[in-house]
Amino acid sequence: MGTHVIKMPDIGEGIAQVELVEWFVKVGDMIAEDQVVADVMTDKATVEIPSPVSGKVLALGGQPGEVMAVGSELIRIEVEGSGNHVDTPMPKPAETAAAPVATKPEPQQPVKPAAYQQQAPVNHEAAPIVPRQPGDKPLASPAVRKRALDAGIELRYVHGSGPAGRILHEDLDAFMSKPQSAAGQAPTGYARRTDSEQVQVIGLRRKIAQRMQDAKRRVAHFSYVEEIDVTALEALRQQLNSKHGDSRGKLTLLPFLVRALVVALRDFPQINATYDDEAQIITRHGAVHVGIATQGDNGLMVPVLRHAEAGSLWANASEISRLATAARNNKANRDELSGSTITLTSLGALGGIVSTPVVNTPEVAIVGVNRMVERPVVIDGQIVVRKMMNLSSSFDHRVVDGMDAALFIQAVRGLLEQPACLFVE
Repeated sequence: MGTHVIKMPDIGEGIAQVELVEWFVKVGDMIAEDQVVADVMTDKATVEIPSPVSGKVLALGGQPGEVMAVGSELIRIEVEGSGNHVDTPMPKPAETAAAPVATKPEPQQPVKPAAYQQQAPVNHEAAPIVPRQPGDKPLASPAVRKRALDAGIELRYVHGSGPAGRILHEDLDAFMSKPQSAAGQAPTGYARRTDSEQVQVIGLRRKIAQRMQDAKRRVAHFSYVEEIDVTALEALRQQLNSKHGDSRGKLTLLPFLVRALVVALRDFPQINATYDDEAQIITRHGAVHVGIATQGDNGLMVPVLRHAEAGSLWANASEISRLATAARNNKANRDELSGSTITLTSLGALGGIVSTPVVNTPEVAIVGVNRMVERPVVIDGQIVVRKMMNLSSSFDHRVVDGMDAALFIQAVRGLLEQPACLFVE
């Protein structure tokens, strides 16, 4: 038998360090060739690390949240044959003895090979319902957690049959299929609670925190809110969907908003810009690369709709959908998550009345979309019901003057209220 050492790979772009986000194996596991053993994160994307060999895990080289140098030892695997073993001690062996998967926050769960998914069957009827100790966080995917939350189930009462005690959908099915004893029931809404939970800030959540803190520290933010009558725009959208939805795909409001940004930015090039505050250089971009803020299970990501100025409504809609799906599934690559020149953020039906979005540096502007509502407004002295929506936008005051920001949003407003103007060249 020999030992095969997997080292932290060079992911490119001159990156010297990456963050270890999650282990999918533990010491003693038998793993298959091409099985994903860990997720690591750069400044731009999460990358899966597969094993090039089959064998038994001997040691792990770090804990989730640890920043590791490219070329450092990631994992050691016992293999048939001589392997590629170098006779040097594994870094931090004391840390690898514990299974780090038992205390980490829950990131997006990638698909595992069939060999890893096969587990011995568990007799749920015989498994006692014993609550976990306070602070002992149950392992479960975001989908399982949401389902349990919707069903009013506390996961600490559910027996997990997956790897490292992970709770699967089948475990929830088994838990809900039989009556629970008083000792195994979740506390009612009036029960006194003394539990608490500590969540380590690692992976995507750490990157989000760092970027938001840096943006608020460095950017001179100011926000501008404008009300827009989108009655005519909604009528056009519904008409286009009725006529072309089956053949070209359904349109949401986003591609119309993207088109309005593209047209308005022709007269406001100082807003479609990035600012290098260290070099004191503003770069005005001809191409409109729109960052589409997308909320996933792990946090906020901003995939980029490139060359929005060259895309039709349906082409941009299709690409927005593809990018959003890739981001939510943690499959967006580095190129798809970088290079935006302006960002569009929308909370959809949860958009509230007003928001104050944070500029996505090094950009100088972000346009936020609030909820659309029907309400009475006065037009020509008459009270009529119209579909209204607010745009809540933020700008970098070091680059964008207040008047320019207001005029830009007013231009967007005019285009959306008279949607035919979106297509007049």
